Amino acid sequence: MSIFRRLPADVRKSLKTEQGERVLTFSQGADGHVVATNLALYLSDGTRVPYEEIDRASWDEEGVRVLTTDGVRHFERISEPRMLPETVRERVNSTIVVNKHVSLPGRGGVRLVARRRPGGEVLGWTFVFDEGLDPADPGLRAQAEQALEGVRRSMGV
Repeated sequence: MSIFRRLPADVRKSLKTEQGERVLTFSQGADGHVVATNLALYLSDGTRVPYEEIDRASWDEEGVRVLTTDGVRHFERISEPRMLPETVRERVNSTIVVNKHVSLPGRGGVRLVARRRPGGEVLGWTFVFDEGLDPADPGLRAQAEQALEGVRRSMGV
């Protein structure tokens, strides 16, 4: 199959893109097209997932699994991903300004992540606590906030 196929016009028109957004690659999924633009991943149901909101995307023989920063999971069956994995990886990585794991006193650690829209300002920071740690624990959050201040000072972000 050629990698130079064009996205069908009706699919292109159905995308609710932003100004300046352009299609980079796409693949036919079991339920429709999955499209990667320069700003977001469009799922076959029309859901637009901006790259700065993708925490993790993984690919296997069944398709793609996407976990967003707010914990929403998506799955798309894709038999031939074409350039989607590479494109999504590159675009998600381009939104990460800082990704640093910091040990917390006596209890594991937290990954501190600063993200931005492609070409934009830093949107904010997220805390990704090590498995087994309760992100709702106020003491743990206070330690993470303190660690964040140290990272922000040292990196100027």
